[in-house]
Amino acid sequence: MQTLSGPLSEYLKKYFGFNTFKGEQEEVILNLLKGNDTFVIMPTGGGKSLCYQLPSLICEGTAIVVSPLIALMKNQVDAIRGVSTEHGIAHFYNSSLTKTEARQVKEDVTNGITKLLYVAPESLTKEENIAFLKSVKISFFAIDEAHCISEWGHDFRPEYRRLRTIIEEIDRVPIIALTATATPKVQEDIQKNLGMTDAKVFKASFNRDNLYYEIRPKKDVKAEIIRYIKQHEGKSGIVYCLSRKKVEEIAELLQVNGINALPYHAGLDSNTRARHQDMFLMEDADVIVATIAFGMGIDKPDVRFVVHHDIPKSLESYYQETGRAGRDGGEGNCVAFYSYKDIEKLEKFLHGKPVAELEIGLQLIFEMVSYSETAVCRRRQLLHYFGEEYKDTDCSDRGMCDNCNHPKERFEGKDEVKILLQSVLGLNEVFKAKYVANFVAGNGSSDIKSFGHDSHKFFGCGRGEEKDHKYWDAIIRQCIIEGLIIKEIENYGVLKISPKGRAFIENPTSVQLVKAHDYSDVDNGDVMLPQKSGGAADEALYNILKDLRKSIAKKKNLPPYVIFQDPSLDDMATRYPITIEELTNISGVGQGKAEKFGEEFIAVIDRYVEDNNIERPLDMVVKSVVNKSGLKVFVVQCIDRKMPLEDIAKSKGKDVDDIITELELIVQSGTKVNLDYFINDDIDEGDQDEVFEYFMETETDDIEDAMDEFEDAYTEEEMRLMRIKFMSDVAN
Repeated sequence: MQTLSGPLSEYLKKYFGFNTFKGEQEEVILNLLKGNDTFVIMPTGGGKSLCYQLPSLICEGTAIVVSPLIALMKNQVDAIRGVSTEHGIAHFYNSSLTKTEARQVKEDVTNGITKLLYVAPESLTKEENIAFLKSVKISFFAIDEAHCISEWGHDFRPEYRRLRTIIEEIDRVPIIALTATATPKVQEDIQKNLGMTDAKVFKASFNRDNLYYEIRPKKDVKAEIIRYIKQHEGKSGIVYCLSRKKVEEIAELLQVNGINALPYHAGLDSNTRARHQDMFLMEDADVIVATIAFGMGIDKPDVRFVVHHDIPKSLESYYQETGRAGRDGGEGNCVAFYSYKDIEKLEKFLHGKPVAELEIGLQLIFEMVSYSETAVCRRRQLLHYFGEEYKDTDCSDRGMCDNCNHPKERFEGKDEVKILLQSVLGLNEVFKAKYVANFVAGNGSSDIKSFGHDSHKFFGCGRGEEKDHKYWDAIIRQCIIEGLIIKEIENYGVLKISPKGRAFIENPTSVQLVKAHDYSDVDNGDVMLPQKSGGAADEALYNILKDLRKSIAKKKNLPPYVIFQDPSLDDMATRYPITIEELTNISGVGQGKAEKFGEEFIAVIDRYVEDNNIERPLDMVVKSVVNKSGLKVFVVQCIDRKMPLEDIAKSKGKDVDDIITELELIVQSGTKVNLDYFINDDIDEGDQDEVFEYFMETETDDIEDAMDEFEDAYTEEEMRLMRIKFMSDVAN
């Protein structure tokens, strides 16, 4: 036990300049100083670091802090060095050090200068490091980001599982474990694994009452993100994406649309990452577009919005990433774009994993789906996930989540709840939510059939119009939040009926329920090009543009579709482009085509907008990024070098059909290509002239119609290539 020469607050003032502790910091530190194991669950921004930094400065010896990220270690070490005149007071010891630097660290630790030594779990497992640490006095071990120990945690690190045996081998001094995100299941796992089941647990509230939570359907997400950031102009924000490629793409898109944004991901070299991080911290950049590699330990208090382009793989990740917003207690907006296609992608990532890991991963994804699709208070559901009951009506009073801000209509759910609870009991309380929802809805899945439950008396007892498995999923979620159903901790995800639920079956009372959100019609996150005509938002303008196209075609003696195709007119009548630059953002219109035929169209649209007092959509400020490195440039260069299409396809791992499709898009947008070297080998020039004549005189460029006209004298591939040649020669 460490004796103090005065009140703990004096040490706080002396080392950190603060007058008062935050939350339970003081109790945590006093417990550790008494020599007790301590477990701290405190949300991002709650002041976890101080809980081991201050006692390390007070105690005799060196505190060993196990931390998973080198960037995080560096930030923490810099912060501690800032409160002391002694440079060696804090060090990190990991693979990034040179031999000379490593020697200096060991000297400072041996001489008692270093009070805090940050190590990666990988470094701690090396025999030479274990031998060194055995030779010095250690005050305590701090396990930061302790959720990494648990397979149920969102950032599982196998090396963390070995910490207990290593700590015992070095010196069984007190342990303090800290995490910002721990469900009851993860908490239990951490304590068991570190051999600290008797530790005193300090659990702060997970409620961040200044954060606004919102889930939006993933439609036209690029335009939506640009619009959102422009509405928060000059404010700091983070956009999270799942892949490095998407980070680069979105960062470039934001830049060309006048937003001061930078990318950050593990694929960038360390100097670039450090520079981008510093520029964001120093406000030389407003927005960081990042993978989850960004943000761990970054203490920027005034991040005003966190946008998720892709839904994270777990609610822990979501909570931690949204937790970067509003750390100063001010405005913090958290908007995530949700599409079930993204969930399917996350599930694909799990393919080939060991069974246990697969099951855990799927369960975490299911929780994320539940949160995204719920229509009840998001704050209440989020806090329930972390084992905290949120009773306040504060969220709904202040409209601090989209569901409380725009509540969905409620319905009397007494009968549905009784059906559900009886079904869980009828299945002997051994199945998870997904199974139960399918069972009640009457979906005879292979699982249900293999258990013979398709002949169970309760099978399909909740079947009905619009009462599919998603409907019952939503009711299960609400029953869990209401405390009628419990998710078992030991066998995670298995549904049990609580005493409150059993009482309900005996004596059902009124329950107000809400239907889940339906996100089934959202796209995959990118603006899709219209594929057929007739969907224009402004039919009157569409007809005017159609007439204009006809008159220009007549003057130039061309078929109308050569000027602009119907999907392009649809898009113009939806987005009202009034400059050549805006016209190039219309589907199927490239720079060449816009310059060749565009002037008359934008003049007509401009006049129409003015005459009819039309407020043009903000989407029109969205400039697309030229695909400099994509397939288009590669294909055009190969055609210029007269490469056979088979070779072009092979070099990109694609089919010839894919290359022809790319060529159709290239030519449709106004770029000229010369395929004579390829077509002339197979098709006689006289035959080509006949096909050209047909395309010149017909009202449509439909391939099937052309094949019928020539009675299948050509293959579909040959006909498509001749149409490409025709469009290139005539339209471009």
